[in-house]
Amino acid sequence: MPTKVVFLLLPKLHLLDLAGPAQVFSTANDLGYGYELSYLAETQEIVTAQGVPMRAQLEWPELRSSDLVVVPGWRSPRLTPTPPLSATTKQRLRTHHAAGGSIASVCSGADALGAAGLLDGRRYTTHHDLTDELAARYPKATMVRDVLYVEDERVITSAGIASGIDLALHLVAVARGAEVAARIAREMVVYARRNGDEPQKSAMLRHRGHLSDLAHRVQDVIDSRYAEQLRLADLARGVGVSERTLTRIFTQATGLTPLRYQQLLRLERAEHLIGHGSTVEAAARAVGFEDARMLRRLRSRPLTDSEPVAG
Repeated sequence: MPTKVVFLLLPKLHLLDLAGPAQVFSTANDLGYGYELSYLAETQEIVTAQGVPMRAQLEWPELRSSDLVVVPGWRSPRLTPTPPLSATTKQRLRTHHAAGGSIASVCSGADALGAAGLLDGRRYTTHHDLTDELAARYPKATMVRDVLYVEDERVITSAGIASGIDLALHLVAVARGAEVAARIAREMVVYARRNGDEPQKSAMLRHRGHLSDLAHRVQDVIDSRYAEQLRLADLARGVGVSERTLTRIFTQATGLTPLRYQQLLRLERAEHLIGHGSTVEAAARAVGFEDARMLRRLRSRPLTDSEPVAG
């Protein structure tokens, strides 16, 4: 049976908070992977933050433990005193989760999950503009700052806007396999499925604003295998060009050589680990360096294009 995905629409919802995840699941269904989407609200018509009116269902479908409820965010950066959510709808969310179902949110949608009591005792995230406000509003929960999404006991929260796509691709990968999520990402021209612990302003995001398919394909490899010893010759062979051509196209697209891009990812990930209590030595090993000397050098000065890949 197809997985049901119910989008709970609240007044002044942000279109992309809804459209991004909906596109992922609808594309998965178009490709034959079995998703059934529905759109619910407490009133039959919802006006989005962008002024587009939307019609929604009022009756909830019968949900199984394999089904998902998604709450897109609504207008921010300031939250309303309480989420625009009735006691009945809050109970619906709690009941579905208690029965083994999953609940997800995008951006300020986390406020609805908090109001339903689903954040208490759990880790969660939201858009960086709202972290302080939600952390104060739900002191029994643990705010995880500067990440794209967090999953804790079938409560999955994501940051803002486009991170809802990453959240949805992650859920597809868990349920249907990573290769399915990669196929959907390609169909959507979303070249990298970002992991939940990546910073919201990460190098993976800063250097993806180009239209070179070849550079994107090489970045896909480096993003997923940055801790490995990737040789320029192997990267070039993988996309069917010479090393010189790869370096030229990649640098034109991203502003970095492939080798420098990999080192930047390693450094950024190591900084994240150190910031969460890891020693420099442990962080160096985790990101692929043989010892901490290279990491210390990279932390003490800017990267150069001539930095080697090997640790």
